[in-house]
Amino acid sequence: MNCRHCYTPLEQVFLDLGFAPPSNAYLCAADLRAPERYFPLKLYVCTECWLVQTEDHASASELFSNDYAYFSSVSKSWLDHAAAYVNMISGRLGLGKGSFVIEVAANDGYLLRNFVAAGIPCLGIEPTAGTAAAAESQGIPILREFFGQALAGRLAAVGKQADLIVGNNVYAHVPDINDFTAGLRAALKPGGTITLEFTHLMRLIEHTLFDTVYHEHFSYFSLHTVSRIFASAGLRVFDVEELPTQGGSLRVYGCHAGDVRTDTKAVAAVLAEEQKRGLDQTAIYREFQPRADRVKNTLLAFLIEQKRNGRQVAAYGAAAKGNTLLNYAGVKPDLLPFVCDAAPSKQGKFLPGVHIPILPPAALRERRPDLVLILPWNIADEVVAQHAYVREWGGQFVVAVPELRTIA
Repeated sequence: MNCRHCYTPLEQVFLDLGFAPPSNAYLCAADLRAPERYFPLKLYVCTECWLVQTEDHASASELFSNDYAYFSSVSKSWLDHAAAYVNMISGRLGLGKGSFVIEVAANDGYLLRNFVAAGIPCLGIEPTAGTAAAAESQGIPILREFFGQALAGRLAAVGKQADLIVGNNVYAHVPDINDFTAGLRAALKPGGTITLEFTHLMRLIEHTLFDTVYHEHFSYFSLHTVSRIFASAGLRVFDVEELPTQGGSLRVYGCHAGDVRTDTKAVAAVLAEEQKRGLDQTAIYREFQPRADRVKNTLLAFLIEQKRNGRQVAAYGAAAKGNTLLNYAGVKPDLLPFVCDAAPSKQGKFLPGVHIPILPPAALRERRPDLVLILPWNIADEVVAQHAYVREWGGQFVVAVPELRTIA
């Protein structure tokens, strides 16, 4: 396989998690009696442009199907994050009724509904039917397509270039990163702004966040690599913010290469920190696998110990990152009998691969587990606040990543 950006042959393995099913391919009861599809889950790092990427085995259409079960609005903290962003960016760019905003991967309208409420014209691009319908029900215009250069060209041809293009946690989901980035340029007005949010590779490595690796994430980015990809498409990263979301994310601000805006000091600072950490050297990538294995082995030993001691462990949050962790560790219902999730789209189904049943949150009160393993550790504080009653019977909350710990 060659690098999906610069086409350099890939030889350096970053992480090998064996074989796993697509992380959002939740199963119904009938599916448990049928064969299940597994794909290799292995990451390489390109030693030319330093893009970390999966092997090409699963296509986007296989991963982002019409029954895609991830709905962004389930998390209150993510809704708050989106609302704060819209307020900030509207003021920073002076957006108003004469502006036009495009969000790529608009999901269920978690973000664009804020622009609708403010009277700012917008368009969401979302290929999965269930989430698109949820957005449309809120009065958000949606194009049910995958974004790329061809779609962007059609929008530009009818005068629908954007003052602002937003992409939150979508850049990693793109199989053809060059085509997607060329599409950003084609859909952006002269003087317009692009903002993309994605997990920062530097923080993923620092905190051993290997559970954020799954087939839907084709790429994992440093600022160095994103700046290089942007430049190859006639774009430029002129500002960057470090965010706490997803264990450590970047929000990059992009513009056309010839835009009059100058680069902020933040861009140089993050690039310097990445170089200091060795993200342009192979050593840091070779050392990651043993660290991921330690996290996995610690969790497995912990669950076995609880079972031996007669203590019941339940999980909370049927998240994609949890599916990666549980499949790699080989955790089945004998060690983790159920997982609760607030999303109706997941309740009554089963986690892919490990076949753990997904129940509504009310099951926590009914079954009173001794320990609740929070799989989406990035919203652990939100989960604990919503389900503090678990402590009434002496129950405790734990997370496994980046290390096993009890939440006080």
